[in-house]
Amino acid sequence: MPTLKRTAAAAVITTIAVAGTALVTVPSASAASGYKCTTSKKSIDDPSRTDPFPDNWDFTAKVCARRSGQTISTYAKISWDGPNRSTTYDPAIFDGAYFQLQGKKSTAGRDPILKKANYNIESRLEHSRWGTYNSSFTTSVLRYKVGRAKGRGDGSLRLNWNHDGDGYKAYNPLASPVV
Repeated sequence: MPTLKRTAAAAVITTIAVAGTALVTVPSASAASGYKCTTSKKSIDDPSRTDPFPDNWDFTAKVCARRSGQTISTYAKISWDGPNRSTTYDPAIFDGAYFQLQGKKSTAGRDPILKKANYNIESRLEHSRWGTYNSSFTTSVLRYKVGRAKGRGDGSLRLNWNHDGDGYKAYNPLASPVV
């Protein structure tokens, strides 16, 4: 075999071997991020509707946290699937809606909140795609220091249904794993 062909063949084999190794050793994006997550689901009845048509909203909340030194980072992704409606935008579903993300120090008993942020999601919930109210929202990352203690993220969906007279109701998803 001429030298040129052997050199080219060796280069191809080396390239394939290196590429194959890279594909095997590169971790997935979620594993590389180091976040630990918990997902919870809840079906919530719209108390302002009394007609015989389905009116439940199915919410999924994924709360994630990771540790870097003495700092905890946490975020949440909330998704929902609401009932089919004939309109594409109905501002009369909620009087208000937000998701509260909390950064907590993990202690025996009640975990104290060290930092929190509220995310207004009312208009997102009230806008639809193709007649169904389904979408999602991911919060920004909340960072806070806990020192050597453990910490976790926690979240609460707060909904004020239109015309029910009850104000905000809190629907709490599971917290992230302790990190």
